[in-house]
Amino acid sequence: MTRETKESASGDGGADGAGEVVGLLLAAGGGRRLGGRPKALLPHRGRPLVEHAVGVLRAAGCARVHVVLGAAADDVRARAELPGCVLVDNPDWAEGMGSSLRAGLASLRDSGAAAALVSLVDQPGIGARATARVRAAYRSPSTLAAAAYDGQRGHPVLFGSAHWAGIAASATGDRGARAYLKEHAAGLTLVECGDVARADDIDTVEDLIHLE
Repeated sequence: MTRETKESASGDGGADGAGEVVGLLLAAGGGRRLGGRPKALLPHRGRPLVEHAVGVLRAAGCARVHVVLGAAADDVRARAELPGCVLVDNPDWAEGMGSSLRAGLASLRDSGAAAALVSLVDQPGIGARATARVRAAYRSPSTLAAAAYDGQRGHPVLFGSAHWAGIAASATGDRGARAYLKEHAAGLTLVECGDVARADDIDTVEDLIHLE
């Protein structure tokens, strides 16, 4: 059965403290239902949304952050301040989230990281407390963990490096890692975060209220 835990937000990286968890932010979306406004550049508190999302990963304890860019990648580079981040271009971003996940995991292949903490740029209601809880679920490169909201799996998701090849092989379209996580549900740790975060996506113009 899927195990459920509620970790503290200490961001200590796991029980033994071993293994680096690198933040992986998927920020390539073109905002088709937002009139073609790239999600990374949506304004949030006076700055591009991608800056906020990177800050959340860093506040949760990820010293290194890889950011996958796609739509308007050159504009994101020019307008967003992302010092120290590894910026990963996904030329196939229009194919969906799966292509961005593959590109991000490929960028980590020789990084020495033990796990990737994957978050989405368009969920500003998920802050550092929830993200740190999921990061703290890391135990080994075989760890699989995900945030849950009232028991329903959501983001961020933590993928130990032992799973990267399998996830990349199955990530297609907009499904991301869903098929892989379903297949490996018995080994997935759910970390309840509904008390400290809102998992609202920004997909339509009506959703822009979540940026206020």
